[in-house]
Amino acid sequence: MDVAPLLTDLFDRIAPLGHRVVDGLAPERLVEAPRPFTNTIGWLVWHTGRVQDAQVAPLLDADQLWATGEWAGRMGLPADPRDTGYGHTPEQVEDVRPPDGRVLVDYLDAVADRTRDYLAGLGPDDLDLVVDDRWDPPVTLGVRLVSIAGDCLQHLGQAAYVKGLLEA
Repeated sequence: MDVAPLLTDLFDRIAPLGHRVVDGLAPERLVEAPRPFTNTIGWLVWHTGRVQDAQVAPLLDADQLWATGEWAGRMGLPADPRDTGYGHTPEQVEDVRPPDGRVLVDYLDAVADRTRDYLAGLGPDDLDLVVDDRWDPPVTLGVRLVSIAGDCLQHLGQAAYVKGLLEA
């Protein structure tokens, strides 16, 4: 089996889930928490894009789209490439206030396009390349890609669940 189409299929499932979650939501719903100190839909979708962007950029030996593009400005946030949302306090979650769902899905789409271009050039032997030797065992490209996709899919599932809670 050719790994590029398989991985492309996996990653191509991410952005459409983000679109489905934010479709039709008013901006105030994006920042509404179902309970105090919980993640909002806007934060979860933002974090999904940030995770993929921050982890794919080094594989490309490139800057993150977040840090070099229009995305941070469009969302009213600093273009800090270290800020992916990991470890955010409740106050930091509240600071992620996208003006609308469009900017969230536009960012997801831009990250997805970049990832798709990267995946298209991969072959089976590439998946064994060690991309992080700080772990035991060291992390290979294949493991990293599965981890990125798994994290993104999980967070979008959480966002869909939050949407259901808010609409109930």
